[in-house]
Amino acid sequence: MDRDWEILEKSLTGKIFGHKLQYYPETGSTNDEAFKLGIAGAPEGTVIIADSQTEGRGRLHRAWHSPAGSNIYTTVILRPQLEPSRVPQISIFAGIAVAEVLEKYCPNRINVKWPNDILINGKKVCGILSQAKADVNKVDFIILGIGINVNINQFPGEISNIATSLAIETGREIPRQQLIISLYENLAKWYKQLLQEGFGRIKEKWLSLSLMIGQKVQVMFKDEIISGAAVDLDDDGSLILLAEDGKRIKASAGDATIMR
Repeated sequence: MDRDWEILEKSLTGKIFGHKLQYYPETGSTNDEAFKLGIAGAPEGTVIIADSQTEGRGRLHRAWHSPAGSNIYTTVILRPQLEPSRVPQISIFAGIAVAEVLEKYCPNRINVKWPNDILINGKKVCGILSQAKADVNKVDFIILGIGINVNINQFPGEISNIATSLAIETGREIPRQQLIISLYENLAKWYKQLLQEGFGRIKEKWLSLSLMIGQKVQVMFKDEIISGAAVDLDDDGSLILLAEDGKRIKASAGDATIMR
């Protein structure tokens, strides 16, 4: 990636996402770098790309395996005019944008898992982590971190049976540069959809790609666990569960697992 990043920068000139690009051969976490840039006033559409991360992480501070030379680790800075209550919509729109891009490589095998995972045949190929700087009334900025397993062929033992990559699933190496350009273009398309048309079409698309709806699900957030049948996605991006007592529960954050 090192020798290609100047070409990538030229390809993204004038685009909504990537018109400003920061590239790191190695960094702790692209989200951490993006948060610093966000506080410093970096404009919307600024992207951070790293070839490897030493402290990559997913939800609930889990480590994200981030070796060099094989995957995509990137974060986009957003400054949407959104009410803070709608921030969960960001991970949802990003999920379907990524899923649509990966569908070209693995047709009819891509699914989404609330709130932020993309799966191929039930194995995780991409994780999304969004973090907002906001107060009660206003979103200052949101950083949208995306990690895609592209050309990695082996995973550490503890995740080897739950993770996969595009190379494993297609049997070939995938050019990362073109994938990154497609990713930013599709993110821009669905972000525009969210801001101009609202959440309706995004919600429909997400529901069509989800394996969770109708399944019994457990959601863990901090020390709290809630469970029930996943019945819908709320208009703010929360997952709606139907508990055994018939009560509808909204989960706006957490780690969701389908219970077997």
